[in-house]
Amino acid sequence: MTVRINPSILSADFVNMQRDLERIGTADLVHVDVMDNHFVPNLTFGPQMVQRIQAVSPVPLDVHLMISDADRWAPGYAEIGAFSVTFHAEAATDAVATARAIRARGARAGLAVKPGTPVEGYLDLLPEFDQVLVMTVEPGFGGQSFMGDMMPKLRALKQVVEADGLDVWLQVDGGITVDTIGIAAEAGADTFVAGSSVYGADDVERAIAELRAAAAAHAH
Repeated sequence: MTVRINPSILSADFVNMQRDLERIGTADLVHVDVMDNHFVPNLTFGPQMVQRIQAVSPVPLDVHLMISDADRWAPGYAEIGAFSVTFHAEAATDAVATARAIRARGARAGLAVKPGTPVEGYLDLLPEFDQVLVMTVEPGFGGQSFMGDMMPKLRALKQVVEADGLDVWLQVDGGITVDTIGIAAEAGADTFVAGSSVYGADDVERAIAELRAAAAAHAH
């Protein structure tokens, strides 16, 4: 199984964004959290900032939209050039149509679910998506503790992905460290968002390598 480590720039220095992007050149993608202070009680940045990040990032963009009215706004982030655009199931009126609009603009389409949202209603729709993001914290803030009770969601998703031979990445976001990443990998995750465990390390590239190794040791 391929292990992907996607550092979250929510933990980067916003004043020195280009520098902090260049520090994660060994990562697979950079996780870009877009928050609107409405869907979640926090505000980060919008399309203009993401476009600048896209212009200078050494790795592709994994955009995570924590915004209301995803049907309207999500396709625009694909047009910017993001490699992957993930929107929340709770913020979409027609998740399949939104995913198709993202794909039509050349990006991978991802569906995110909050901790309180079951995945069962989406299992039959998995072919419409390229990624499912299982939140392992409540979205909106960095630095929260990993919620291990989200692992049954991953196992349910993994079972369908394998049974149907789908190319759907299973991503986790929230509280990912060298101590928790193995738990998520064991449950079926292959794509891992890590914020403070990367940017809080003295040696960022070493931190990425250690996370990758820890996940690979438990992957199946």
